[in-house]
Amino acid sequence: MQKNFKLKALVLFLGTLFFSANGLTIDKKTAIRIEKEIEKYKPEIIETRRFLHMNPELSNQEYETAKLVASKLMSLGLEVKTGVAKTGVVALLNGSQQGITIGIRADMDALPIQELSNVPYKSLNNGVMHACGHDIHTSIVLGTAMVMNALRDKIKGNIKFIFQPAEEGVAPGQEGGALLMIKEGVLENPAVGVIFGLHVWPEDLGQVFFSPGSIMASSDRFQIIIKGKSSHGAKPNEGIDAIVLASQVVVSLQSIISRTIEPSDPAVISIGKIEGGTKSNIIAEKVLLEGTVRTLSASSREKIPRLIEDVVRGITHPFGADYIFNYKKGPPSVYNHPELATIMLPTLSAVLGETNVNTLRPQMVAEDFSYYCQQIPGFYFLLGVKNPENKTMAPLHNPYFNPDERSIPLGIKIMCHLLLDCLEHQSHLEDHSH
Repeated sequence: MQKNFKLKALVLFLGTLFFSANGLTIDKKTAIRIEKEIEKYKPEIIETRRFLHMNPELSNQEYETAKLVASKLMSLGLEVKTGVAKTGVVALLNGSQQGITIGIRADMDALPIQELSNVPYKSLNNGVMHACGHDIHTSIVLGTAMVMNALRDKIKGNIKFIFQPAEEGVAPGQEGGALLMIKEGVLENPAVGVIFGLHVWPEDLGQVFFSPGSIMASSDRFQIIIKGKSSHGAKPNEGIDAIVLASQVVVSLQSIISRTIEPSDPAVISIGKIEGGTKSNIIAEKVLLEGTVRTLSASSREKIPRLIEDVVRGITHPFGADYIFNYKKGPPSVYNHPELATIMLPTLSAVLGETNVNTLRPQMVAEDFSYYCQQIPGFYFLLGVKNPENKTMAPLHNPYFNPDERSIPLGIKIMCHLLLDCLEHQSHLEDHSH
């Protein structure tokens, strides 16, 4: 089935052979209709966003969020499926004309953070907050569904709206997120040819950031347990000091990036957790290290785990210590297919103006939207959500994160144009082939 997805999606790319770099954009009348529908639904969407922000739910626990999303979609008369990948919601909008099916995805989960911002719609769930903007993402895609439903007569194909749980990750032993959505068939029946997604970004409102190829890194986790031998602090020679060895490991791991990875191929190794020792006068027998590896290239991603273990082995074994090394792969890098980018970038420029579409160097943050991009071509961009009147804003995953709500109607507008233009391109291509 995967090969079929890719073959169907590749047909879309052939459109670049027939159309100029200026692309095809929807007509002025349709653009005005989009604006009117956004204005019509804006109060409801803003209200929905504030409700979501006040009632955030953690990964795989998005029960009330899913109920709200599903009820909104059902009220539009769409074909709605619930309980996908535990709490996911999927809706299908059939256009007035036949064509391919394209997807648009929003993530719904929140973070275990205590909100400290002073907004009137502050989180009511203690210790849980939408500090990564998933309430904004969900609201934008819901609003896009509302507007597109009103413009059903202009849709040359189908649009699948994917509301995904657990983007932020799941507890050990659980399944969830994009991988489980794909496993449960979200890209099938009907097969999705391409997929669109976005993420809020702490830059000025009205700006969009995009990069063909890799735009976000892969993210893997690892755990190292260094096993030494305890002794009295006055006689370290009778023990094997796991803390000293762990300290050498932490410092030496940074040489992997600076001395073994091509400088033009970004990669990051970070140790985020160290636990060891029981008392100040006892040589530690065991130390736990936990960290992450982030890469853009597949080659570095494959090489770094082996290099980490080589470093750990080379430090521990000469001193008679031992170690346990566990490595778990997470999401791959988010990849914007270059041919799809060539088709769709003119749409971003037409909607926002060329000066507001910014080329972004790949970021070392991660997003499980990447799993969709492994199956079918994806188009993923970052949407500025900072009030331009403010010099700075709190970053993502911060208890003061507070995106400008004016980004919601703008995000809806961008998505509506992208979806309609994508379907229009494919329709013209098929007409040309006939």
